[in-house]
Amino acid sequence: MTHRVLHLSDPHLAAPGVDNYGVDAGASLDRILYDARFVPDIDLVVVSGDLADDGSVEGYVGVLDRVGRFAAERGIPHVYTTGNHDIRKPFASVLGSGHLSPDGTDIGRLLDATSEVRAAVSEVSGLRVITLDSLVPGSVHGHVGEDQLEWLRTTLAEPAPAGTIVVLHHPPIAVHSSPFMKSVGLRNPADLGAAVAGSDVHVVLCGHFHLQLTGLLQGVPVWATPGVITRIDLTALPGLDRAVKGAGATVVDLGGPASPMFHTLQARDPEAGAQVYLLNSLTGAVVEDESASL
Repeated sequence: MTHRVLHLSDPHLAAPGVDNYGVDAGASLDRILYDARFVPDIDLVVVSGDLADDGSVEGYVGVLDRVGRFAAERGIPHVYTTGNHDIRKPFASVLGSGHLSPDGTDIGRLLDATSEVRAAVSEVSGLRVITLDSLVPGSVHGHVGEDQLEWLRTTLAEPAPAGTIVVLHHPPIAVHSSPFMKSVGLRNPADLGAAVAGSDVHVVLCGHFHLQLTGLLQGVPVWATPGVITRIDLTALPGLDRAVKGAGATVVDLGGPASPMFHTLQARDPEAGAQVYLLNSLTGAVVEDESASL
């Protein structure tokens, strides 16, 4: 049994239409979805957090309108999870559990329907899809609480017909040449690793870093997809991380002889590669130019 997932992350839509750096977020999302329109046999779309740059209802509606239309045209479900820019109440008011059918019906089973935490599960033709809520309000880093981990362990105790994917915003891996990246990732990766070790989890899908990155967590593959709003280019001078234009996404193939297999898509953007900002990779502070003293 095979499945193909279109993995998006970090669209950063906002009520004003642009993100904090003046990038047209709606246009970036439109561009990658347009260029993905001929990718065949997609079974599911996943968006792994930072949907709304300002946590606004308008931002979530903008993402849902675009991704939901793409999914509805293909008759496939679409799944969303929270990131550090997201706010749970507006997220839930528009997206419910975050697990939606092709027509937008909420099909997710929440960890706790009385809680604001958006941890949920659904199935797509035998493939179990689990979203975790790694949002720590007011912080850039992520954490998955013990209640979610216990629920995850209990859920994974019984294998799914086609296995499981786990989706959360904050990666449990990082590029160690960027101390800032390591500091803003998932703060308790060992706990997540213990929960998925030896289970039927094919892959842990993440976003947040705006950078395509892969590694292993207790033997389970982890994939961080490039960002939709911007992507991080690690070719800047040592001590700097550069954000550039050019929406990205990933096609994840599950169930074949090389499963899981990933290939990235890059939108055809005439401004692709143009610098948006530079970050000090130690502090995360925006710097003026590449020759700035660190």
